[in-house]
Amino acid sequence: MGAIDQIRSAGVSLRSAEDLDPLVRRIGDAHLVLLGEATHGTSEFYRWRAELTRRLVAEHGFSLVAVEGDWPDCHAVHRSVVGVEGAPEDPRDALLAFTRWPTWMWANEEVVDFARWLRRHNETRPHERRVGFHGLDVYSLWDSLHAVLDYLRENAPEHLESAMAAYRCFEPYGEDPQAFAMAARFTPERCEREVVDLLLDLRTRRADADAGGWGERFVAEQNARIVAGAQRYYRAMVRGGSESWNIRDHHMADTLDHLMAFYGPGARGVVWEHNTHVGDARATDMTTVGMVNVGQLARERHGTDDVVIVGFGTYSGSVIASERWGGPVRRMRVPEARRGSLEAHMHQAIPDSDALFVFPDNPWATDWLGDLFDHRAIGVVYDPEREHRRNYVPTVLGRRYDAFVHCDRTEALRPLHAVEPTEGERETYPTGV
Repeated sequence: MGAIDQIRSAGVSLRSAEDLDPLVRRIGDAHLVLLGEATHGTSEFYRWRAELTRRLVAEHGFSLVAVEGDWPDCHAVHRSVVGVEGAPEDPRDALLAFTRWPTWMWANEEVVDFARWLRRHNETRPHERRVGFHGLDVYSLWDSLHAVLDYLRENAPEHLESAMAAYRCFEPYGEDPQAFAMAARFTPERCEREVVDLLLDLRTRRADADAGGWGERFVAEQNARIVAGAQRYYRAMVRGGSESWNIRDHHMADTLDHLMAFYGPGARGVVWEHNTHVGDARATDMTTVGMVNVGQLARERHGTDDVVIVGFGTYSGSVIASERWGGPVRRMRVPEARRGSLEAHMHQAIPDSDALFVFPDNPWATDWLGDLFDHRAIGVVYDPEREHRRNYVPTVLGRRYDAFVHCDRTEALRPLHAVEPTEGERETYPTGV
């Protein structure tokens, strides 16, 4: 049986949340479920992730949703969905406040729909069992530093001096990460001692009760970890290569572990990130340039039986992206997938349909799951005219994921902001994922 016939026989038509039953059974008792996306701007990926996450939360008691977003911005959404006093009653207001480019990744109508559902669900639960929404990323150096200062002023003024020392070290760069990164090229240890002292001071308060029961001390410590991770990330970024990528993915994997520990024994988490972060790097060519990712680290730390990874892909349609880093957002065409690619094979096997594939316990015993395919990967920066010369990651599907969702024809998601901010971080490695 050829690959097309194998794909056709393995796929399950995906039309409603009930069609996710085989995947829910595959997840079983796993504590971590990592849900990918082939682009940051495709409506179907967000909607199917939301459908599955609703079921995991409502039917199987999952504790938290962690996304490829900034901690401070996502914490505002978290406060809204768990119902903290003074937080917006409508999570849409918290999402509208996202300002770092690209805002559309999380400030979009698809996420609004899910966040509103999560708030309604949480309103039926006691405060200590409400499901959180958290960001895993490392970019928010200055926002996180300001958040630590605010926390210490209110809760531990005796520790404020260590935070002020870190602030004074970063202050000359005018909250410009590029300026800091360039200066750090010549003084690699710049600001590192100040940040270490800040973390140590916060950790002396580890045994203190969190004011109000909403994890304020944990949030402050996480912001301090971001300051530490971000200053390492920006120093590595100016040197180029894979080091900054690895710093970022180690930080996201560490943050996920901190969250699981904070939620306590038996916690279960859902992660929403790009395929390049959640799909095990060892099943791709990422390893040839020394790259690791969250999916690989999660499997290594927690075991393959306790981690379920789901990839997502599309054959053609439209996407929200930009022609350049920090540029205006627009709806772009996604051309038909490269001939011979995974997405082309799936389109030929199951045309014009969404389909779910749940892999067997020994997927590499099945030819198509053990074969090497080009697998589409679109970042926030995208050029459809050059699509067939880039935007593909060689992948052994059955080793990279435990299941796969193919959306044959897709539509761009719906951003909340009509105009993107003009400022933004420099391009990440690789392109904008």
